[in-house]
Amino acid sequence: MKNSGEIWEIVETKRDAFFELSDRVWETPETNYEEYLSSNEHALLLEREGFRVTRGIANLPTAVMGEAGEGGPVIAILGEFDALPGLSQVAGLAEQRPLTEGGNGHGCGHNLLGSGSMLAAAAVKDYLEKHGLKGRVRYYGCPAEEGGSSKGFMVRAGVFDDVDIAISWHPAAFAGVNNPISLACNEINFHFSGRASHASATPHLGRSALDAVELMNVGVNYMREHMPSTARIHYAVTDTGGSAPNVVQARATVRYLVRARNLPELNSLVERVKKVADGAALMTETTVRSRVISGDANLVGNTPLESLMHAQLERLGLPDFDQADHETARKFQETFSQEDIAASYRRFNVVPKKGQALCDSIFPPDSGDGSIVGSTDVGTVSWVVPTVQMRGATYAIGTPGHSWQLVAQGKLPAAHKGMEHAAKVMAGTAIELISNPDLIEAAKADHRNRLDGIPFVNPIPDDVQPPLPENTDV
Repeated sequence: MKNSGEIWEIVETKRDAFFELSDRVWETPETNYEEYLSSNEHALLLEREGFRVTRGIANLPTAVMGEAGEGGPVIAILGEFDALPGLSQVAGLAEQRPLTEGGNGHGCGHNLLGSGSMLAAAAVKDYLEKHGLKGRVRYYGCPAEEGGSSKGFMVRAGVFDDVDIAISWHPAAFAGVNNPISLACNEINFHFSGRASHASATPHLGRSALDAVELMNVGVNYMREHMPSTARIHYAVTDTGGSAPNVVQARATVRYLVRARNLPELNSLVERVKKVADGAALMTETTVRSRVISGDANLVGNTPLESLMHAQLERLGLPDFDQADHETARKFQETFSQEDIAASYRRFNVVPKKGQALCDSIFPPDSGDGSIVGSTDVGTVSWVVPTVQMRGATYAIGTPGHSWQLVAQGKLPAAHKGMEHAAKVMAGTAIELISNPDLIEAAKADHRNRLDGIPFVNPIPDDVQPPLPENTDV
């Protein structure tokens, strides 16, 4: 890894503009497919850095790509910049206080994620230019990871077809190579239609769609004993059919999020959920139609890439957190439960240390027991391109995901330091790959072997349109 030191120095020289980008995105939190300000900020900085910029890739208005370099292998560095609803919070304050009541907030650190990934890509671009190396680096600004599955739509559109390797990261409490375990998922609307009637005078003439939703929920709850322990099913009633109790509701909609360990298991579980919906419609003499909203594949690991990234981490060491960073993190820890803190250690297979507030070690490969996992649309990319991710230490140990505490830490110096650290690891990994084609071939061979005989079926069907504001039939 003779090239690592130089690429890390390039990251250091460029970091301030990307810290500022992260903070600007934090200040304008936007949710699924509405990230127009954030996407524009990313595109403008890509242009200033000299990338060839394409906006609206895969027909997603807020998706953006910047490419630099010529010939050689194509290394994709994936970024995100979407926020979450209802998590508005004053920056730096260890006390819940919304900036805007009911407003959005970066409760998963995607303001850092996109900026850090672009910082890595910009450093790789400069390194390639300086040394006259053949190779292309692409920054993919991906919207709507939080339930919108943009990368699945991008895979379907073919924007990764010529990519050799994909690299990404995610903010976390600890630093290390991400254990490639996630749950495949589908988000599906079930629309029930019945017959309206006077609930007192002629209830026998009505057929309640809301009853059908309730029966479906009961039926799915009875499934939980008879599905794999790693699977998860969640639901929300998004349309109750109205607010008048004296009307038999003629319509109602429930949205299900079905998760499973892998795509075959997911497809089987989704079919069972659909049968429960059909049964609820049969019992209530209503009709039901289902509509997939989004979907993610499970992550596919890659041992050569994970080993390469872990070696970068071992050589680079830890983020340069100082005493002030630790003191601030301890203030936030006072707002966490002991269960939150214990879960954070367990997730990354790190031995707990009394009084520890910030990451002080690189967690080992194959970390944790895989019991605390969610879903990510990076998984869909990993089925078509050899992919590796790292976790970057950017917030206090025990910080709950999707919480006001995570939002509050999104502009702190520790967050910036963790973002820079992740950018160095990703950039160093990319340069090692471009400089050594055998590493790319080893990663591709591993990818082929893992998927041998397993066909890839995108969890987003071909007829499903992304849930953009104008696509209302969902």
